[in-house]
Amino acid sequence: MHASMHASTRAGGPPEGHVVVNSGMSTVIGFPALPTHAPVLVIEAATAAGSVALLQGEERLASRQVTMGAGMRDGLFPAIEALLHEAAIAPGQLGAVVCGAGPGSFTSLRIAASLAKGLAHGSGVPLYAVPSLLIAAAALPEQVQGEFVVHADALRGERYALPVHRGPTGAVMSAGPVARITVETLRTQTSEAQRVAVLESPAALPSAWTVSPDAAGVTQAMGNWREAPVELAAWEPQYGRLAEAQVKWEAAHGHPLPQTALRGA
Repeated sequence: MHASMHASTRAGGPPEGHVVVNSGMSTVIGFPALPTHAPVLVIEAATAAGSVALLQGEERLASRQVTMGAGMRDGLFPAIEALLHEAAIAPGQLGAVVCGAGPGSFTSLRIAASLAKGLAHGSGVPLYAVPSLLIAAAALPEQVQGEFVVHADALRGERYALPVHRGPTGAVMSAGPVARITVETLRTQTSEAQRVAVLESPAALPSAWTVSPDAAGVTQAMGNWREAPVELAAWEPQYGRLAEAQVKWEAAHGHPLPQTALRGA
């Protein structure tokens, strides 16, 4: 990264022009770290390239790609059912559920989070939340290592951006907070060689690498998210920005949407 962005990230705050995306994660004390002795179901749907994977330790037992987006039928639940059937694993045999925490598509994230929370509750297992951009970073080619900024579409001329470190073993770790940043600011504060685009990048923001998130990449995603599960009832993904419908409603009515309406939506 350029010195200004690098120094600000290491200091624990975003550089000027960034909007930090709240993690929204409250962890549960007393639970163990992400289990490796039992199958773990991973759900990722922050972008149009959704995916689900069944893992045990470093082994990929089964996986599915799921196209997400407006107007698409919900393919996540059928994919999860097919995954468990293929591996001959009942939900009660899972050791944990992991959900991509965003930021990203409001609708897709909400569907994924609802499924993840329902499965975790019904199976009596903990739920872990991993930054979706960290999963995306794990999709870099095996030989690629160093300091990068992974970025994805945030609409309205902005990108969600996460600085990451990719080690020689392929493991990736966050090197700072997730931020929402304009395309121009990201272009001026990073070099093309450092930028990793998720799915695609604007013409004004050339990136050395373009990746597609894969839920199985969780095996390479390191960090504090592994240390404890989230609080099941309270956890919500990092939507990054309000849903378009909520923005339009608030603009038309001149005040925030009531919390009761949000809970019932």
